[in-house]
Amino acid sequence: MRLEHLNLVVKDMDATLTFYKAVFPHWRIRAQGTSDWYGVQRNWMHFGDDYQFLTFNDNGAGENRDLKGHQVGLAHFAYVTNNLEAVINRIRLAGFQESHRGPENPHRKNVYFIDPSGYEVEFVEYLSDLPEERNNCHDLE
Repeated sequence: MRLEHLNLVVKDMDATLTFYKAVFPHWRIRAQGTSDWYGVQRNWMHFGDDYQFLTFNDNGAGENRDLKGHQVGLAHFAYVTNNLEAVINRIRLAGFQESHRGPENPHRKNVYFIDPSGYEVEFVEYLSDLPEERNNCHDLE
């Protein structure tokens, strides 16, 4: 079993696409159209490759949850990369700034960005192939 897609309700389809094109320059728009979602017309788009994708739906109302709060909802989602600095540079060139970096860890480095709809997205580069090191989330001395 594997995760195929995430379905995100977004504020601005164009801004969202700009952000995620910077993250995934090899992805493409796989499909798009319009639909009725409980009485509200919305545009939708599948953006990804042949194996995984993100679904974007416009007509998002209100603000995303307070990421510093404790409300129920999505806290963040994360992607693993082999070159974290390249991802950071692409996102910055697209006009977005990082939210914050993860704590110092000898086995990984990670950074967080907030996408145009307020979703927090983490990018992590592992510096070890050993699961016991990669998966150790405790502060190291």
